[in-house]
Amino acid sequence: MSDHASDFVLQAVSFDTLEGWKDDDPSGLFEVMRRCRRQISDVKLYRTGSLGLSSEDLLPLLHAAEDFTPSSPSAARAFFETHCRPFLIRRKDGNPGFVTAFYEPDIDVSERPDEVFRFPFYRRPDDLIDLDDANRPADLDNSYAFGRLHDGRIAAYPDRRAIDQGFLEGRGLEIAWAKSKVDVFFVHVQGAARLRYGDGRIGRITYAAKAGHPFSAVGKLLIDRGEIARADVSMQSIRAWLARNPEYVDEVLWHNRSYIFFREAPVADPEAGPVAAAKVPLLAGRSLAVDRMIHTFGFPFFIRSESLTHLDDARPFRRLMLALDTGSAIVGPARGDIFTGSGDLAGERAGTVRNDADFAILIPQAAAGRFD
Repeated sequence: MSDHASDFVLQAVSFDTLEGWKDDDPSGLFEVMRRCRRQISDVKLYRTGSLGLSSEDLLPLLHAAEDFTPSSPSAARAFFETHCRPFLIRRKDGNPGFVTAFYEPDIDVSERPDEVFRFPFYRRPDDLIDLDDANRPADLDNSYAFGRLHDGRIAAYPDRRAIDQGFLEGRGLEIAWAKSKVDVFFVHVQGAARLRYGDGRIGRITYAAKAGHPFSAVGKLLIDRGEIARADVSMQSIRAWLARNPEYVDEVLWHNRSYIFFREAPVADPEAGPVAAAKVPLLAGRSLAVDRMIHTFGFPFFIRSESLTHLDDARPFRRLMLALDTGSAIVGPARGDIFTGSGDLAGERAGTVRNDADFAILIPQAAAGRFD
């Protein structure tokens, strides 16, 4: 457990002590696990986080799931009880874990700009390059994973303000144009969207890269300025404030210098979730974005939040989920982002999730002994 070992510990527990475990139905995870197995075996291993759990540690669980079809919720739970051991993630500072949520917006778009559709979604530019310790300039912080290669020199890529003001115009990078700069901004925050064209076509875009600048939460900016009370901040309250204060939209959005580039994704099944960082379609309510510097994609997490009740008909949120995505704001060992689905209702559900939560990671039996 290398770099982050000083921040948290894993505490071995039993399934009997996981409050809510016996009421969960994780049956829907098995098809997703089969997709993860194919990604690992046929395409590429997932990057190993600093916790030290690897794709090879995960494969015995995924192989066991290959031909297993649970006959009931209890059979699905028994599968995980047989093949895994649960460990609570305990932060050494004593603070609880924390969950937010994300969704896939539906956005009306045009394939050509006009006086209504004026705000583009951009593909990755060809002068944006991946950075690592070998090529990162000394004046760029280690957090910069991307930069600009221009005339043989690497520097920070232009930020949100520069791009909004036209830095990429004329390069043919536009995928489609939306009606609202605020809509585009929140698609950047979510990392994916379904695009609805005027002729009825449905497209899909998903994260391809980012300019590299750190993510800065505009909600925190509005809290710090006294515009929105901390207890009231949500995607909905931020959107409402921006709608009431159009003269400040650019200033507030440009506070978040981070800028996201997209790629077009196939829409084989419009009902399936977007393909995210783990390269498998997200399953609504069962997919979790985690800090990939610590955790490895594909591992199961049991998330319990007593205060998060609006996702489960007024009952506390207690679900087994798979780590399938990541995000700039998802930092820490017990920090997660719950995927609520696609469309406006999913957005309403996601926008108000800001809750303390307990995180338990399920580790396959053969690897679990390393953490006792």
